[in-house]
Amino acid sequence: MSKTPAPTPAKIPHTVEQLGVTRVDDYFWMKDDNWQAVLRDPAAIKADVKDQLIKENAYTTALLKPTEGLQTTIFEEIKGRIKEDDSSVPAPDGGWEYYVRYNVGGQHPINARKPRGKAKISTETVPFKGIPAGEQILLDEDAAAKGQEYYATATTTHSPDHKLYAWAEDTQGSEVYKIHVKDLATGKILGTPVESATGDFLFTPDSQHIFWTLRDDNGRPSKLFRRPARGGEDVLVYEEKDPGFFMGVGLTSDEAYILITSNDHETSEYQLIPAHAPATAPIMVETRKTGVQYSLDHWDDRFVILTNADEAVDFKIMTSTYPVPSRVTWKPWIAHRPGIYVTGFGLFKGFMVRTERENANSRIVITKKADLSEHEIAVKEEAYALGLGGSLEYDTTVMRYTYTSPTTPAQTFDYDMQTQKRVLRKTQVVPSGHTPTDYVARRLYAKAPDGAEVPVTVLMKKDTKLDGSAPLLLYGYGSYGYAMDPTFSVSTLSLVNRGWIYAIAHIRGGTEKGYGWFLDGRKFKKKNTFTDFIASAEHLIANGYGAKGRIVAQGGSAGGMLMGAIANLRPDLWGGVIGQVPFVDVLNTMSDTSLPLTPPEWPEWGNPIEDKAAYDYIASYSPYDNVTKQAYPPVLATGGLSDPRVTYWEPMKWASKLREYTTSGSPILLKINMEAGHGGASGRFDRLKETALNYAFAIWALDKGWTKPA
Repeated sequence: MSKTPAPTPAKIPHTVEQLGVTRVDDYFWMKDDNWQAVLRDPAAIKADVKDQLIKENAYTTALLKPTEGLQTTIFEEIKGRIKEDDSSVPAPDGGWEYYVRYNVGGQHPINARKPRGKAKISTETVPFKGIPAGEQILLDEDAAAKGQEYYATATTTHSPDHKLYAWAEDTQGSEVYKIHVKDLATGKILGTPVESATGDFLFTPDSQHIFWTLRDDNGRPSKLFRRPARGGEDVLVYEEKDPGFFMGVGLTSDEAYILITSNDHETSEYQLIPAHAPATAPIMVETRKTGVQYSLDHWDDRFVILTNADEAVDFKIMTSTYPVPSRVTWKPWIAHRPGIYVTGFGLFKGFMVRTERENANSRIVITKKADLSEHEIAVKEEAYALGLGGSLEYDTTVMRYTYTSPTTPAQTFDYDMQTQKRVLRKTQVVPSGHTPTDYVARRLYAKAPDGAEVPVTVLMKKDTKLDGSAPLLLYGYGSYGYAMDPTFSVSTLSLVNRGWIYAIAHIRGGTEKGYGWFLDGRKFKKKNTFTDFIASAEHLIANGYGAKGRIVAQGGSAGGMLMGAIANLRPDLWGGVIGQVPFVDVLNTMSDTSLPLTPPEWPEWGNPIEDKAAYDYIASYSPYDNVTKQAYPPVLATGGLSDPRVTYWEPMKWASKLREYTTSGSPILLKINMEAGHGGASGRFDRLKETALNYAFAIWALDKGWTKPA
């Protein structure tokens, strides 16, 4: 049994008066007043906060020290399922094929290209086996990451004339990027880098300019600039005045228009700039109207619009042949079908490809432009995921898609939309071996308290007994309309191969059963997300997939908020809870307009600053505010010091309050990565160490490892 004492952070009462309500927050001091500076330079953090974080990390390390061997074993297992010298299927564009690949042992990818259709995989073993002949390295991210505690890229792309290469890099984990442009003929970096960018940028079709978005002092994309691609002065193109709206930039598939997008979680707006005249002032398509969402693309002679207008909850597709496709010009094409959620579409010169989701499964439908005939890519498995692989070319009949399921490693296909023939281009390799028939994936349906049927995807070994004896990990998210697709994971096998059952609860707040599934789990219906998850656990217990107190619940970010809520509501169900970068201090965060995501997320959660009903509802479930004296299970909370999305003090405050209030004696652990942000460690293998820590904690928690001799 560990004798390491748990940290006891100071309690400094801080009184908040809001909408006639008074609340006291004893751990408010953990928020650094200078948090914006900390995101850009973690060394700027207050000494008392840093000291407390060091103590918390040391405590977690000490208690989990008996699992270090297990962590190493799990890490090596997962690493052994990853092809270290992996590479993507090359994407053709003009005279080149673009791809990424990894060196053996490499943490970060190499972005490269080779001449199209000429180079085959080399048989030479020096310097690296499998390097394509004629390869040109565009960006070696492993080399760029040397000497950096953290390194990640956002957009990486070549110019349309194939002469320039640009990338956005983040060396803090704060998602504040620098954009660099390289001349591929000379290898020289051109001009000065773009500073304080969001990582969202594009080349104009003539390769002469870059459009990029600024990340302001509050961490929001607020301005769009244009600059000469080879270096020069930035010109302000558009400024988003509403702090509640995100802004981005895109390009239509036929490269006719540059798109300026503005949106929050329920409203959108587009502006157009003719791509051949990038200095033209933006042209408004349709001004924002609360609750109306639309996106659009251009198909040579018409615009295609995806929208929820006129109560099309699961979205419909419209067209417009007008030069400015305002809403009055939209003509019906693909009607709204309740329960069939149109998640997006892509355009090729002669075809449109759209993606749909129904009952937690996805499908791909191809439409031929010449006669508007349709056909669907068929799939037979019970639980699976299809995804568009993207294309760098518009005038082609070949589209790329991926297929995977909980038992089936990802497969990449090239599909000829004209002949309807497909070619398997790649199957995810599992070097240590994987036999899909050794496993079973099932789709169950749990009954929520209001009668809704919640899909639950289960993965287990074929010989696992359904008598409640197997330990169970139940994963959930349920926010922002994000769907948890049932995909293959090399990580979860480390639990499943140990006799665990792994399950995903497709709870409300996501869009697994359509956009209405999302609407029923947001704002004043948010508690459906929590009760759906609890109902999923109870259904699994009732059918022998788990047992009360033998379930580890896991979720991250808004899914971490779910973890905090279900720990408060039903602590008896869980043998452990893992909250990764957990959004648990909901009331304080949604009341702080200086934080990056607060105004843009009021449509999702409500505005507790101005709306008393929103204040009361958030206050009734906000995990941090609802910690009470009860027997909590073991909890592992994780975070990143540079995280701009869920700031480090949220898991820090939550862990401190849980430890103060729990009556069970079960440990409350906090692990803050002092060199990373929301996504954790940046290297592909370093991330696996974080996964191994989570799974070792799950095993340790059910085994009550803290009660045993060190």
